[in-house]
Formats: sequence, structure tokens, C-alpha cells
Amino acid sequence: YESFVTSVEAFIEQAASDPDVLAIKQTLYRTSGGDSAIVRALFAAAEAGRQVVALVELKARFDEAANIAWARVLERAGVHVVYGLVGLKTHAKTALVVRREGDVIRRYCHVGTGNYNAQTARLYEDLGLLTCDPEIGADVSDLFNYLTGYSHQQRFQRLLVAPRTLRPGLLELIGEQARAHGRIVIKTNHCVDPEMIEALYAASTAGARVDLIVRSSCAVRPGVLVGRWLEHSRIYSFGTGARARWYIGSADIMGRNLDGRVEAVAPVVDPKLRTRLETIVEVLLADDRLAWTLDGDGVWHRPSGARGICAHELLAELARGAEQHVAECIGRGRSRTGARQDGRALEPA
Repeated sequence: YESFVTSVEAFIEQAASDPDVLAIKQTLYRTSGGDSAIVRALFAAAEAGRQVVALVELKARFDEAANIAWARVLERAGVHVVYGLVGLKTHAKTALVVRREGDVIRRYCHVGTGNYNAQTARLYEDLGLLTCDPEIGADVSDLFNYLTGYSHQQRFQRLLVAPRTLRPGLLELIGEQARAHGRIVIKTNHCVDPEMIEALYAASTAGARVDLIVRSSCAVRPGVLVGRWLEHSRIYSFGTGARARWYIGSADIMGRNLDGRVEAVAPVVDPKLRTRLETIVEVLLADDRLAWTLDGDGVWHRPSGARGICAHELLAELARGAEQHVAECIGRGRSRTGARQDGRALEPA
């Protein structure tokens, strides 16, 4: 709910005009056309003599012609344009800025869930991580080397990257919670991959509490929110308390994302950001004005015991800094949940 223009766009624009920046590397899946501030910033950086790499995905559905045209324009401006790996669609949302700071070279990164598109950012809800964490920076640098053909990277330190490490990494994280008092929260657009669903069933049967927030297609009993904003972010959480592991990224629980695309999912380790993600999940699970749940007979219905909680209104208040008010509204620890409060395991839809 924070502004895309004053956060992500500003990050790229400031990097483009900073004389200490040596390189900018960016994935472009969908852009906002001729008025794209990010594309203009890449032009300016290239013209200023900085190394600029743009990975343009030519197979972005409905944007193929526009992306081909933008690729040609970027090349004419001096940007090194690449098109990714044969047989894989690059869906990862990543940007890398390399900056000289005295005798040190520092990497600044953005890893997000949504496109670098100011137009859709007005309608889509998404999350992004801006970080100078050295290990994540090294991973994002390695990812761009992999995408541009300079390496055959198989392992990453912190990122989960499809099609290499994302599926086995998520299966391992789910398996670790397959026990009594285990905890799994996944917010995604789609959840239809059979292997992942079987792992979630197994974790639930073993006693883990599993909450799934799924916007679209789902092969597990889902709950959805229908409101003003399109729920587009992906959040993955495993465990409870200080030991919980939180991730955000571009991938849904689908075979095409896990095996047929290049995706990037990043860990969130900063305590304040982890608390923010936890609050977002609590708000979504507490919602009883936008949410619908599917019962055992295949009938959609509104949650019972309505408290008048609208997730989109509360998340807007959260972005304005009203953390205490949001906490009071949802009631800490109280949520509408897709996990079975009566002790029954998850069941196939």
C-alpha cells in the first residue's frame, strides 16, 4: 500500500543518476509502456556510461509485441539486453545496483512479488524487499550471471530459485513443520502443484496448522478475498515465533512456476519486516468482509461471527503507520483460518 513510485521507481532512478553506481541489472517482465520511469532511468544510466543489463522476457503473455519493441529501444540506448534461458520463462522480479563506496563495492537489491509496472501497481497488491544484505546481493548477482549465460549456477546461499532450488527448498521447509505444533502459512495466487499439495496434506495430518490464502485456482480447500485490490503478493512462512522463517517472491505453487520458469524467492530476516509480514497475514486471516470460504460440500460462504474487519482498509491503515490500531482491530492471536480448528487435517478440494 506504500507508493511504488516513491519506493521501487525511486530506487532505480536514484541509482541511474548516482555517479558512484557502476552497474544496474534488471528483469523486465511487464512494464508500463512509454511512460515507464524505470525504462527511462535505464536509458539515462546507459547514456551516462554505466553498465546496464536488462533481461526482457519476450514470452510475457499479451505483452510479447511491446516487450520486443522495448528491447530494441533499450539496445539502441546502449543497454545490454538479454532474453533469458532457452525453454524457461523469466518471471523473477529482481533488480541489482552495484555501487562503489570508498574502497568497497556494495550491492543493493530489490526482490519483489510484482512487475516493475507503475500502472498495475495502482491496482495490484504486492510486496518487495530492498536490501544490501551481502549474501542476498551475491545471490542476485549470481542469478543475473546465470540468466545472462555467464554461469551455470546450481546453488544459492539465501535465495530459493526456480527451477534449481525452489521446489526442493519449499518441500524441505514444509517437511520440517510436519509435526505437532508445526505452522505453515502460504499466500499465493495459485496452489495446484500435486507434489506440493501432498506435502501440505502430510504436514497437516502430522499435526501442523496450515493456513493457505489463495487468490485463484486451488486444489485444497481455500479461502479467498475479493475486494478493491488484486491480491498478487506471495508470502511463505514456516514455524512460529522468533524461529519462524519468512519468504516473499514471484512464484506460485504451480508446476510452471516451480519447474518451467526462473523465479526468485527471498528470505526476510529483519525483525521489523518479519513483524510486518506477520501482521499482514493476521489481517488477511481475520478479514470477514471480503473473505469467502469453501465448505466440505463445495459451497462458498462468508465467515461466521463477523467482526466487520476489512483487510484492504486495515492494510491501508498499516501503511500509514497505524500499527497499534490495526493490532487492536484484529485482536492478536485471533484469526479466521483455513487450518482445521477441530483437529481435522486438510482435505482435497
